Amino acid sequence: MALDELKSAVPDFAKDLKLNLGSVIGNSELPQQQLWGTVLACAIASRSPKVLRELEPEAKANLSAEAYTAAKAAAAVMAMNNVFYRTRHLLSDPEYGNLRAGLRMNVIGKPGVEKVDFELWSLAVSAINGCGQCLDSHEQVLRKAGVDRETIQEAVKIASVIQAVGVTLDAEAVLAEQ
Repeated sequence: MALDELKSAVPDFAKDLKLNLGSVIGNSELPQQQLWGTVLACAIASRSPKVLRELEPEAKANLSAEAYTAAKAAAAVMAMNNVFYRTRHLLSDPEYGNLRAGLRMNVIGKPGVEKVDFELWSLAVSAINGCGQCLDSHEQVLRKAGVDRETIQEAVKIASVIQAVGVTLDAEAVLAEQ
């Protein structure tokens, strides 16, 4: 199991990450599609080759072809949107908010899976990428669709642990080269 290999790669000084990785994936109450779509989208967003290599096969095995593609699409479109909307928010000139974005993001309207699942994946990627405006937007859509705060927090926990594991393993790889 790739999850076990990933956990075993986490160094002893980051034991909490190892335990949290097993917990947020192995003990998640999310339905399989929401869980593994979140895992895949976050593995991509983490930018960690090791994390993606280890988690992608299990995600692919647990997702339909449509959900697998949609999770990758969530990571892709949010990589663009998070930079764009985070920058708009951070600029001190509020007039940028009145300008048309002019960016294609059709996949958000027709993701090929349940809208709630895609929104959850987009929220998790936005957490990794640190875009408050996107986080607020996706959280509001999810709450209006009846998704509870615990489910939303579960996706954010997955994002935070996957990101931390990626940072830790990639740093260890660089340090091992020295």
